[in-house]
Amino acid sequence: MVGAATAAIDLVNNPVTRGPLLDQLWSNAALFRSRMSDAGFVLAGEGHAIIPVMLGDARLASLMAEKMLARGIYVVGFSFPVVPKDKARIRVQLSAAHSTDQVNYAVDSFIEVGRELNVIQ
Repeated sequence: MVGAATAAIDLVNNPVTRGPLLDQLWSNAALFRSRMSDAGFVLAGEGHAIIPVMLGDARLASLMAEKMLARGIYVVGFSFPVVPKDKARIRVQLSAAHSTDQVNYAVDSFIEVGRELNVIQ
């Protein structure tokens, strides 16, 4: 099992075998992280396409997720006991199927909602 897992990881990390979908996934994650960080959001979880947007407050995470859904962006707010107390967050899961325009729309929506809720300036 360890050998099979190691071989799978090697395939995914090899630029010759990983293919354009994995490249698109990492591109989407990098774009999202870059724009969100530049806007002033605190992000966690390096190295994968599940990106926690740290908010701290459970009610704020829930409200922000609701407002994002109203804009057509499905994200989930997580709070205690799922995550540590005072570490509430919105978990964003990017996909290779998302277009660059969709990622930008999601970030633009986060910025609008973040300003409305005084999460960012």
